Amino acid sequence: MTIRSIAAFVLLSGLLSACIREEPKNAECDIVQVTVSGDVLNREPNIFNTKVLLIVKNNQAVTALAPEFELSPGATVEPPSGTLRNFEFPQTYIVTSEDGKWHKDYIVEVQRNNSINLEYDFDHVRRIKALGGVCSYDEFYEPDPSGKDALVWASANSAFALTLQGSTPGTFPTYQADGGVDGGKCVALVTRSTGSFGQRAKKPMAAGNLFFGTFDGTNAMTNPLGATHFGIPFTQVPVMFSGFYKYQPGPTYSEPDADGNLVAVPGKTDMFNLYAVLFETSPGHEWLNGTNVLAADNPMIISTAVIPDRQASSDWREFSVPFTLRQGKQIDPEKLSEGKYSIAIVMSSSEDGDFFRGAIGSTLQVDRIQITCAD
Repeated sequence: MTIRSIAAFVLLSGLLSACIREEPKNAECDIVQVTVSGDVLNREPNIFNTKVLLIVKNNQAVTALAPEFELSPGATVEPPSGTLRNFEFPQTYIVTSEDGKWHKDYIVEVQRNNSINLEYDFDHVRRIKALGGVCSYDEFYEPDPSGKDALVWASANSAFALTLQGSTPGTFPTYQADGGVDGGKCVALVTRSTGSFGQRAKKPMAAGNLFFGTFDGTNAMTNPLGATHFGIPFTQVPVMFSGFYKYQPGPTYSEPDADGNLVAVPGKTDMFNLYAVLFETSPGHEWLNGTNVLAADNPMIISTAVIPDRQASSDWREFSVPFTLRQGKQIDPEKLSEGKYSIAIVMSSSEDGDFFRGAIGSTLQVDRIQITCAD
């Protein structure tokens, strides 16, 4: 080999080593999926930002469960998947990213089918930090008499964080506000602009929402109607849905054009949504979503409670709405005891917000929600 050939070989080797670099390690540290072996769970696990809820069958012992975790690529969990633990008490798991620089503490908690509150006052929130602490928003929860979380409400605040339009909780679509019915706290839902990010994505607004269930942030941009998973297990017969609301629509009802720009719709006024739905579940069909939650032809729906005379009001308005059975539907006592039914409460500051139509500034406040059940 000539000197010139050797020099060319060395140069080529250097270029190749410069181009072939090791891929950066993953910085994510999330629990993606949870499984528990055996006939233990009654529903798919609910995975929240820092919490996992395992809903087990009513007669299931929970002193020695060994959940298995699917994690972000390359991440690890401590204690490891498959470790037997006593879930009479909530257990903490620490997920560490592949690059070792980030970690997240998850509380994994077990509930049985029949553990649910029936009254909701929105007095309890925790601050959730997003985008590495750049912003934070409110997450609502309801405690049981012992102080443990009995219910965590879901919202799309996590998706709104990606728009960079929110900084503190009060600038997000869903937050805790003062001035409740008795002078305490309430939940406030506001339809917000999503800024240039939303316009480019052809989703120029975000309605404030709050609901029973979970929000699938991984599908929020590609399938927003499917990202809302409505419903939690329910083992009683609901007969009445009641509470208080006040509502002020924003000044200009608009809808997006083909380029994602908001275009005013003359003569149209925004309206809110606030309703409850009881439905039957089956394997693979454990929740409702934005495409079918009130659909007239949805065979899963058993009964609904929808406010018939919604209207704008600057004062608190009380409502009390009976659950009405869908035609041909009845509640099966055996299915009820087996935890085959779920219930959803859904509220939104713009009833067409899931289609990105509504009025920026529309504001719904809700307080003292209650589900009354048959004796």
